[in-house]
Amino acid sequence: MSAISEKSVIVSLAIALSISPLIAGADTLIVGLQQEPTSLDPTADATASIDGMLTMNVFESLTIVAENGEVQPNLASSWEVSGDGLTYTFTLAEGVTFHDGTDFNADDVVFSLDRAMAEDSVNPSKDIFKPIASVNALDPQTVEINLNNKDAFFLFNMGQGDSSIVAAESADTNNTTPIGTGPFKLDSWTRGDRLTLVKNPDHRDADEVALDKVEFRFISDPAAATAAMMAEELDAFPGFPAPELLPQFEADPRFRVNIGSTEGEVILAMNNAKPPFDNVEVRRAVATAIDRDEIIEGAMYGQAVPIGSFYPPHGTAYVDLTGAYPHDTDKAKAMFAEAGVEGSTMTLRVPPFPYAMRSAEIIQQELASAGIDAKVENVEWGFWIDEVYKKKNYDMTIIAHTSPNDMGNFARGPGYFYGYDDAEFNALWNNIETEADPAKRNELLKQGQQYLSDQSVHAFLFQLPLLGIFRTGVEGYWSSSPVLYMPLKGVSNGG
Repeated sequence: MSAISEKSVIVSLAIALSISPLIAGADTLIVGLQQEPTSLDPTADATASIDGMLTMNVFESLTIVAENGEVQPNLASSWEVSGDGLTYTFTLAEGVTFHDGTDFNADDVVFSLDRAMAEDSVNPSKDIFKPIASVNALDPQTVEINLNNKDAFFLFNMGQGDSSIVAAESADTNNTTPIGTGPFKLDSWTRGDRLTLVKNPDHRDADEVALDKVEFRFISDPAAATAAMMAEELDAFPGFPAPELLPQFEADPRFRVNIGSTEGEVILAMNNAKPPFDNVEVRRAVATAIDRDEIIEGAMYGQAVPIGSFYPPHGTAYVDLTGAYPHDTDKAKAMFAEAGVEGSTMTLRVPPFPYAMRSAEIIQQELASAGIDAKVENVEWGFWIDEVYKKKNYDMTIIAHTSPNDMGNFARGPGYFYGYDDAEFNALWNNIETEADPAKRNELLKQGQQYLSDQSVHAFLFQLPLLGIFRTGVEGYWSSSPVLYMPLKGVSNGG
């Protein structure tokens, strides 16, 4: 949960890959996942773990994004772009079939994109399809996509889980029995326990797939996952949820520790459509009351980089705005008093992710020192999705947005869970997403960062790191996460 994938909103990033030599051979990978989704369809549900398991593994899109962020061919073997940047002609890969044996062709692309763009679409990132004017099948292997306006992120967005190509025959049941074209296919799903994928022998790149079986096990408790890791029941945790234990693994020769980057901006989101957060001075007071260094040290044990706006520090357009609201408890208290909210009670509803729950405890204390009674409510994921994300029934929450290029979230209007609607920013974002020149686009992105900081739309906390622990023998996993998915096609288990 963007002109940008909505998975940016709904994030766990606690994906753990693992293998137990007692129960798995070199052709099997057992994966621990902290968050179990309620659906298996990335085109209809914003839960990030769907991408973590299925995107580019079960489902595929026209393009794919590599670890370095480069857009590469996938179901489209090549493409041409018209001189005005408004027409993309895709040549599709040949010999592709869906897991149920039906053929893949241009009609499936037309169906999938028309479905995503439809007025009644439930696609969680529906905004990324707004630039599309029409999708036409020129012949079974050729698709023409016409845009209403230039879209700097178009090819990138065509490589997201939201843009997965599905078949009309199976689209309605993908939530429980996903049918894609990917190198793996669903074997079984036991709710509350595990989901298993098996190799698709008919995939066009089957020779490049080293694993015959991938089993995702749902482990919600970080302590249990850590114990399993040390007992060698797990081989790897690319999204290790207990940063305080990294030194223990660094000192153990059985493991390799990797600290990578993600696109995940962790924010203290404030409901801008609801008093008192419709008052920019209250939002600025919250930003002044929090201490990022204390939050990073306490919640992430120092393993995170602070942010002052909604853009990753590793990005080419990054502006360091962490000094915009220096931590000052007395000043924040005075600001709350001037705004007439000193002594108020504000609810902080937190999803069940360690980075969020730990941050909430610290922020609660910091706001209390500034005269605000923050009531922390730890809620289940389904409740968060329904009440916070869908119904906007919250004062404050903490969430990581892990989709790339997702500053467009702030241009989604009052219907989005931020409750933020600003005509000036909307116009700025329109300029950003239609600017083809990278240097000019970076300058606009810098302006966007400054604007969001000035408006203090949220309190921007830190960039979520990708903390990985790997057993020797597990190779091919990305060390950083430029998108929500991590393809398993190149992963091997030395068992």
